[in-house]
Amino acid sequence: MTKLNETYTLNDGTKIPKVAFGTWQIPAEKTRQSVLDAIEIGYRHIDTALVYGNEKEVGQAVRDSGVAREDLYVTSKLPGETKDAAGVKRDFEQTMKNLDIDYLDLYLIHAPFPWDEMSSTSGTVEKYDKANQEIWKAMEEIQKSGRVKSIGVSNFNVHDLQSLLSTATIKPVVDQVQYYIGYTEPKVSEFSKANDIMIEAYSPLATGGLINNPIVKEIADRYDASVAQLAIQFVVQNGALPLPKATQKAHILDNSKLDFVISNDDMAKLNKMSDSAPSTFHHARQE
Repeated sequence: MTKLNETYTLNDGTKIPKVAFGTWQIPAEKTRQSVLDAIEIGYRHIDTALVYGNEKEVGQAVRDSGVAREDLYVTSKLPGETKDAAGVKRDFEQTMKNLDIDYLDLYLIHAPFPWDEMSSTSGTVEKYDKANQEIWKAMEEIQKSGRVKSIGVSNFNVHDLQSLLSTATIKPVVDQVQYYIGYTEPKVSEFSKANDIMIEAYSPLATGGLINNPIVKEIADRYDASVAQLAIQFVVQNGALPLPKATQKAHILDNSKLDFVISNDDMAKLNKMSDSAPSTFHHARQE
């Protein structure tokens, strides 16, 4: 059984709630109430990013929630376009101004490359290695200042991680990647596990792509669970950290009901579904 207040321990010794509430593509005008609903339901881990355009509303919800700041875990992200130390400082200060909170629990490099280059990776494998190493140094300095408790990355593949680790003095605590039933990023997952880097799973429901999958639905029915619940629990039982998102309170609540355990046999079946999910999602996105 997974409860929203259960935690993983990261490689720097800090604890992170096992399930996060994601806010990608939640419009600013809906974000405050969605986050307040999530916190009321029991979520303690809220994930946002500068490029989402809703940091102010996330921060407002955190302040208005009535829950002590130290009992909430807030993540934000440095834009993928930012590839110099001065830009890191500028964007981090903007994030902190937007959120209007004293510190961040986790700050991530949102992508190893600018987003307008994400569809054209040929010839760019090593293009941003040095830039990422430099901005990681700036991230390390921010962590040392105490304004961020932990630092990590998002959308980094094995090469990107190897390059970063070759010069880093602080290891990333997480790599937030697209991950769901049928698409579990085995190379990145295995490398991350070997290096004690937690996998955070965005799009754990394959952006709705799993809802009508007959195999997933059949397994979910056995546990009297929704497909969404099964998909989120699957991520947790694989040792990763899901970031489901929703705007309707009923859906936010439904996603939190993870009071069942998927059997080893069913986990094996789900882990073998490498080709069953929609291939259109097999690319890094600005999530």
